[in-house]
Amino acid sequence: MQASFVTPPTVGPGRGRLALLADGLRRPGGRRALSLLSVVLLLAGVGLFAFPFATDLYQRHLQGNLRSQFDDSATANAYRSHTFREGQGLTRLEIPTIGLDVLVVEGTTTSALRAGAGHYVGTPLPGEAGNVSIAGHRTTFGHPFNRLDEVKPGQVLNLFTPDYEFTYQSVQAFTSETSYDGTVNPHPVKPTDISVIAPPTDPTVHELTLTTCNPKGSAAQRLILRAVLVKVVDAPGSTKPLPDIHAPATAAPNPSPSVSSLPGPS
Repeated sequence: MQASFVTPPTVGPGRGRLALLADGLRRPGGRRALSLLSVVLLLAGVGLFAFPFATDLYQRHLQGNLRSQFDDSATANAYRSHTFREGQGLTRLEIPTIGLDVLVVEGTTTSALRAGAGHYVGTPLPGEAGNVSIAGHRTTFGHPFNRLDEVKPGQVLNLFTPDYEFTYQSVQAFTSETSYDGTVNPHPVKPTDISVIAPPTDPTVHELTLTTCNPKGSAAQRLILRAVLVKVVDAPGSTKPLPDIHAPATAAPNPSPSVSSLPGPS
Protein backbone atom coordinates (compact mmCIF):
# COMPACT_ATOMS: atom_id res chain seq x y z
CA MET A 1 0.00 0.00 0.00
CA GLN A 2 1.26 3.42 -0.95
CA ALA A 3 1.78 5.76 1.99
CA SER A 4 -0.54 8.78 2.21
CA PHE A 5 0.94 12.18 2.80
CA VAL A 6 -2.42 13.99 3.49
CA THR A 7 -2.31 15.79 6.82
CA PRO A 8 -5.21 14.67 8.98
CA PRO A 9 -7.58 17.44 10.17
CA THR A 10 -6.75 18.97 13.51
CA VAL A 11 -9.42 18.48 16.11
CA GLY A 12 -9.51 21.21 18.75
CA PRO A 13 -11.85 23.48 20.65
CA GLY A 14 -14.27 25.63 18.59
CA ARG A 15 -13.93 29.39 18.41
CA GLY A 16 -15.67 31.32 21.13
CA ARG A 17 -18.61 33.67 20.60
CA LEU A 18 -16.50 36.73 21.30
CA ALA A 19 -14.00 35.72 18.62
CA LEU A 20 -16.78 35.16 16.08
CA LEU A 21 -18.34 38.52 17.03
CA ALA A 22 -14.95 40.23 16.56
CA ASP A 23 -14.61 38.69 13.10
CA GLY A 24 -18.09 39.92 12.20
CA LEU A 25 -17.36 43.46 13.37
CA ARG A 26 -14.19 43.59 11.30
CA ARG A 27 -16.24 43.09 8.17
CA PRO A 28 -17.69 46.21 6.41
CA GLY A 29 -21.27 45.34 7.35
CA GLY A 30 -20.29 44.76 10.96
CA ARG A 31 -18.52 48.10 11.21
CA ARG A 32 -21.61 49.88 9.87
CA ALA A 33 -23.81 48.12 12.42
CA LEU A 34 -21.44 49.08 15.23
CA SER A 35 -21.47 52.72 14.11
CA LEU A 36 -25.28 52.74 13.98
CA LEU A 37 -25.51 51.20 17.46
CA SER A 38 -23.11 53.82 18.82
CA VAL A 39 -25.28 56.62 17.42
CA VAL A 40 -28.44 55.08 18.88
CA LEU A 41 -26.87 54.72 22.32
CA LEU A 42 -25.53 58.28 22.18
CA LEU A 43 -28.95 59.69 21.30
CA ALA A 44 -30.59 57.63 24.02
CA GLY A 45 -28.12 58.95 26.59
CA VAL A 46 -28.64 62.54 25.49
CA GLY A 47 -32.40 62.08 25.63
CA LEU A 48 -32.21 60.60 29.12
CA PHE A 49 -30.39 63.63 30.48
CA ALA A 50 -32.30 66.18 28.38
CA PHE A 51 -35.81 64.98 29.31
CA PRO A 52 -35.94 66.51 32.83
CA PHE A 53 -34.51 69.77 31.46
CA ALA A 54 -37.12 69.87 28.69
CA THR A 55 -39.98 69.20 31.13
CA ASP A 56 -38.71 71.99 33.39
CA LEU A 57 -38.77 74.46 30.49
CA TYR A 58 -42.30 73.39 29.58
CA GLN A 59 -43.46 73.73 33.20
CA ARG A 60 -42.00 77.24 33.43
CA HIS A 61 -43.92 78.21 30.32
CA LEU A 62 -47.17 76.85 31.78
CA GLN A 63 -46.53 78.50 35.14
CA GLY A 64 -46.03 81.88 33.47
CA ASN A 65 -49.36 81.62 31.68
CA LEU A 66 -51.18 80.37 34.78
CA ARG A 67 -49.85 83.18 36.98
CA SER A 68 -50.89 85.82 34.47
CA GLN A 69 -54.45 84.43 34.53
CA PHE A 70 -54.68 83.75 38.26
CA ASP A 71 -55.64 87.27 39.31
CA ASP A 72 -58.45 87.72 36.80
CA SER A 73 -62.15 87.63 37.67
CA ALA A 74 -62.62 84.14 36.21
CA THR A 75 -60.56 82.59 39.01
CA ALA A 76 -62.52 84.43 41.72
CA ASN A 77 -65.81 83.41 40.11
CA ALA A 78 -64.68 79.79 39.89
CA TYR A 79 -63.95 79.80 43.65
CA ARG A 80 -67.32 81.22 44.54
CA SER A 81 -69.21 78.82 42.30
CA HIS A 82 -66.93 75.75 42.74
CA THR A 83 -66.66 75.37 38.98
CA PHE A 84 -62.97 74.88 38.24
CA ARG A 85 -62.06 73.12 35.02
CA GLU A 86 -59.14 70.71 34.74
CA GLY A 87 -55.85 72.54 34.26
CA GLN A 88 -57.16 75.87 35.54
CA GLY A 89 -55.04 77.67 38.12
CA LEU A 90 -56.51 76.95 41.56
CA THR A 91 -54.14 78.22 44.25
CA ARG A 92 -50.56 79.31 44.79
CA LEU A 93 -48.68 77.03 47.19
CA GLU A 94 -45.72 78.44 49.07
CA ILE A 95 -43.40 76.63 51.52
CA PRO A 96 -40.74 79.19 52.45
CA THR A 97 -38.39 76.78 54.26
CA ILE A 98 -37.74 74.75 51.10
CA GLY A 99 -38.03 77.60 48.59
CA LEU A 100 -41.27 76.30 47.06
CA ASP A 101 -43.60 78.63 45.15
CA VAL A 102 -45.86 76.93 42.59
CA LEU A 103 -49.24 77.62 40.99
CA VAL A 104 -51.42 74.54 41.63
CA VAL A 105 -53.96 73.60 38.97
CA GLU A 106 -57.22 71.68 39.24
CA GLY A 107 -56.83 67.95 38.56
CA THR A 108 -54.21 65.25 38.92
CA THR A 109 -54.25 63.79 35.42
CA THR A 110 -50.98 63.46 33.52
CA SER A 111 -51.87 66.52 31.46
CA ALA A 112 -52.81 68.66 34.48
CA LEU A 113 -49.70 67.71 36.44
CA ARG A 114 -47.43 69.03 33.70
CA ALA A 115 -47.92 72.33 35.50
CA GLY A 116 -45.98 70.80 38.40
CA ALA A 117 -48.72 70.33 41.00
CA GLY A 118 -52.45 69.53 40.90
CA HIS A 119 -55.42 69.52 43.27
CA TYR A 120 -57.23 66.21 43.78
CA VAL A 121 -60.73 66.61 42.32
CA GLY A 122 -63.31 65.81 45.01
CA THR A 123 -61.27 67.20 47.91
CA PRO A 124 -62.08 70.60 49.47
CA LEU A 125 -60.84 73.89 48.06
CA PRO A 126 -58.11 75.71 50.05
CA GLY A 127 -59.36 76.84 53.46
CA GLU A 128 -62.48 74.68 53.45
CA ALA A 129 -63.16 72.12 56.15
CA GLY A 130 -61.93 68.66 55.26
CA ASN A 131 -58.74 67.39 53.65
CA VAL A 132 -57.40 69.66 50.89
CA SER A 133 -55.13 67.34 48.86
CA ILE A 134 -52.46 68.24 46.29
CA ALA A 135 -50.07 66.05 44.25
CA GLY A 136 -46.81 67.30 42.78
CA HIS A 137 -43.81 66.23 40.71
CA ARG A 138 -40.53 65.51 42.47
CA THR A 139 -37.91 65.20 39.70
CA THR A 140 -39.54 66.51 36.51
CA PHE A 141 -41.83 69.37 35.37
CA GLY A 142 -40.21 71.91 37.66
CA HIS A 143 -39.92 69.29 40.48
CA PRO A 144 -41.80 71.52 43.00
CA PHE A 145 -42.01 68.73 45.62
CA ASN A 146 -38.35 67.73 45.29
CA ARG A 147 -37.55 68.74 48.88
CA LEU A 148 -40.86 67.79 50.49
CA ASP A 149 -39.06 65.34 52.78
CA GLU A 150 -37.19 68.29 54.35
CA VAL A 151 -40.31 69.96 55.80
CA LYS A 152 -40.20 69.82 59.60
CA PRO A 153 -43.03 69.85 62.16
CA GLY A 154 -44.19 73.40 62.90
CA GLN A 155 -43.08 74.84 59.56
CA VAL A 156 -45.73 76.72 57.58
CA LEU A 157 -47.33 76.12 54.18
CA ASN A 158 -49.32 78.95 52.58
CA LEU A 159 -52.17 78.66 50.08
CA PHE A 160 -53.11 81.88 48.27
CA THR A 161 -56.53 82.41 46.65
CA PRO A 162 -58.17 85.54 45.19
CA ASP A 163 -59.86 86.30 48.53
CA TYR A 164 -57.66 84.81 51.25
CA GLU A 165 -54.25 83.64 52.35
CA PHE A 166 -54.48 80.37 54.29
CA THR A 167 -51.59 79.37 56.54
CA TYR A 168 -51.20 75.70 57.39
CA GLN A 169 -48.68 74.23 59.81
CA SER A 170 -46.92 70.90 59.40
CA VAL A 171 -47.90 68.53 62.20
CA GLN A 172 -45.61 66.34 64.29
CA ALA A 173 -47.45 63.17 63.36
CA PHE A 174 -50.57 62.08 61.53
CA THR A 175 -53.72 62.74 63.55
CA SER A 176 -56.08 60.18 64.98
CA GLU A 177 -58.44 61.03 62.12
CA THR A 178 -56.17 59.10 59.73
CA SER A 179 -54.96 55.51 59.60
CA TYR A 180 -51.46 56.64 60.61
CA ASP A 181 -52.02 57.73 64.19
CA GLY A 182 -48.66 58.62 65.71
CA THR A 183 -46.66 57.98 62.53
CA VAL A 184 -43.91 60.49 61.78
CA ASN A 185 -44.76 63.22 59.29
CA PRO A 186 -43.90 63.19 56.36
CA HIS A 187 -44.31 59.47 55.81
CA PRO A 188 -44.15 57.04 52.82
CA VAL A 189 -47.18 54.92 51.92
CA LYS A 190 -48.18 52.53 49.16
CA PRO A 191 -49.50 54.12 45.93
CA THR A 192 -52.86 52.39 46.48
CA ASP A 193 -53.37 53.87 49.96
CA ILE A 194 -55.92 56.58 49.13
CA SER A 195 -56.99 56.82 52.78
CA VAL A 196 -54.43 59.62 53.24
CA ILE A 197 -56.55 61.94 51.07
CA ALA A 198 -59.91 60.80 52.44
CA PRO A 199 -62.09 63.30 54.36
CA PRO A 200 -61.62 63.38 58.15
CA THR A 201 -64.45 62.17 60.37
CA ASP A 202 -64.44 65.43 62.34
CA PRO A 203 -66.29 68.09 60.24
CA THR A 204 -64.38 70.93 61.92
CA VAL A 205 -60.92 69.67 60.88
CA HIS A 206 -59.10 71.71 58.21
CA GLU A 207 -56.25 69.61 56.80
CA LEU A 208 -53.81 69.91 53.93
CA THR A 209 -52.17 66.81 52.44
CA LEU A 210 -49.36 66.88 49.88
CA THR A 211 -48.34 63.75 47.97
CA THR A 212 -45.38 62.96 45.71
CA CYS A 213 -43.28 60.03 44.55
CA ASN A 214 -40.86 58.31 46.89
CA PRO A 215 -37.94 57.78 46.72
CA LYS A 216 -36.81 60.44 44.26
CA GLY A 217 -36.97 59.18 40.70
CA SER A 218 -39.15 56.20 41.62
CA ALA A 219 -42.90 55.58 41.77
CA ALA A 220 -42.63 52.68 44.21
CA GLN A 221 -44.12 54.70 47.08
CA ARG A 222 -45.81 58.02 47.81
CA LEU A 223 -44.46 60.52 50.34
CA ILE A 224 -47.25 62.13 52.37
CA LEU A 225 -47.00 65.48 54.17
CA ARG A 226 -49.85 66.57 56.46
CA ALA A 227 -50.58 70.08 57.80
CA VAL A 228 -53.48 71.78 59.60
CA LEU A 229 -54.97 75.26 59.10
CA VAL A 230 -53.87 77.77 61.75
CA LYS A 231 -54.48 81.22 60.24
CA VAL A 232 -56.57 83.05 57.64
CA VAL A 233 -55.86 86.53 56.25
CA ASP A 234 -57.99 88.30 53.66
CA ALA A 235 -56.39 89.30 50.38
CA PRO A 236 -55.90 93.03 49.67
CA GLY A 237 -59.13 94.45 48.30
CA SER A 238 -61.26 91.48 49.32
CA THR A 239 -64.75 92.31 50.62
CA LYS A 240 -65.60 88.80 51.80
CA PRO A 241 -65.72 88.18 55.57
CA LEU A 242 -63.05 85.95 57.10
CA PRO A 243 -64.22 82.34 57.50
CA ASP A 244 -64.35 80.76 60.95
CA ILE A 245 -61.79 77.96 60.77
CA HIS A 246 -63.24 76.33 63.90
CA ALA A 247 -66.78 76.10 62.54
CA PRO A 248 -68.01 72.83 61.02
CA ALA A 249 -68.56 72.63 57.30
CA THR A 250 -71.85 74.26 56.30
CA ALA A 251 -72.25 72.11 53.20
CA ALA A 252 -72.32 68.35 52.89
CA PRO A 253 -68.92 66.71 53.47
CA ASN A 254 -66.74 66.52 50.41
CA PRO A 255 -66.86 63.12 48.73
CA SER A 256 -63.81 60.92 48.63
CA PRO A 257 -61.69 61.51 45.51
CA SER A 258 -62.59 59.20 42.63
CA VAL A 259 -59.12 57.67 42.31
CA SER A 260 -57.98 54.10 42.85
CA SER A 261 -54.38 55.07 43.55
CA LEU A 262 -52.34 58.16 44.28
CA PRO A 263 -50.87 59.59 41.04
CA GLY A 264 -47.16 59.00 40.65
CA PRO A 265 -45.62 62.17 39.27
CA SER A 266 -41.87 61.57 39.34
